[in-house]
Amino acid sequence: MQDEKLRAYLYLHFCVLIWGFTAILGKLISIEATPLVWWRVTICCATLLLIIPRAQFRELSRKTYLNLLGIGVLVGVHWLCFYGAIKLANASVAVACMALASFFSAFTEPLLLRQRIKWYELAIGVGVVPGMWLIAGNIDVSMIDGLIVGTGAALLAAIFTALNKKVVEQEKPPPALLMSFVEMFAGIGVTSIGLGILSATGNQYQFMPQGMDWLWMLILAWVCTLLPYYLTLKALRHISAFATNLTINLEPVYGVILAALIFQEHKDLDYRFYVGVGIILLAVFAHPFVKNYFERPKSKLA
Repeated sequence: MQDEKLRAYLYLHFCVLIWGFTAILGKLISIEATPLVWWRVTICCATLLLIIPRAQFRELSRKTYLNLLGIGVLVGVHWLCFYGAIKLANASVAVACMALASFFSAFTEPLLLRQRIKWYELAIGVGVVPGMWLIAGNIDVSMIDGLIVGTGAALLAAIFTALNKKVVEQEKPPPALLMSFVEMFAGIGVTSIGLGILSATGNQYQFMPQGMDWLWMLILAWVCTLLPYYLTLKALRHISAFATNLTINLEPVYGVILAALIFQEHKDLDYRFYVGVGIILLAVFAHPFVKNYFERPKSKLA
């Protein structure tokens, strides 16, 4: 059991390293947030359709299929909010907002899974937030809209991670790749509606990727979406949604460094950056020890 948990954490840390490039790719790709997400999920679904055995589709129950479609809608809206935050503000603000996912997860997971709220997880979730803002730097007034949209992305991430946790804890959970396909298929529907709304309201946008956009889009879909999505679902079978979102808080550490190096969004990484990194690392690596400390008496009583 401990080996499985360790493997799950290693999966997550590898995913976080990959996700550190997500905001950078979102900035490099020239098309707007809605068509960007549409292409991302469409490429992922087309790829999965080629590699998933047809028998797995027939074995999926109607109830589970509908549940996964619902989760996929939340995932699709989350991605729209995340890339919308990048376009409205910048990559640093978008990834910093995701720090709130662990705070939201501290109460959304217990509510959705019918568990009691753990005060120490809520405290850790709150404690991470100052570290993220130290990393992101001062938020300009012009970026407030991006900040709000990014916060919405964090809330949605907390909700759909908890719902995925509920699915993978079933007696016979569906294969991770099949879950990924159904949820991303719902994401195509969400973004297609978004594109329709943009067209109906007369908004002009570039739909087709151009030039290097195709390379960045393929990397975004295959390397930064399919692989980590699959590994995260595998990891959720052995660790909580809160621990998952808490570990993902390391993403801004990589994302902001890359944003600083590539886009010069931060000319200098001053002491606030290093203090912020220290706070995040302390929270992420302290959580397993804090959890064992507060839950050990209960295991003894059991």
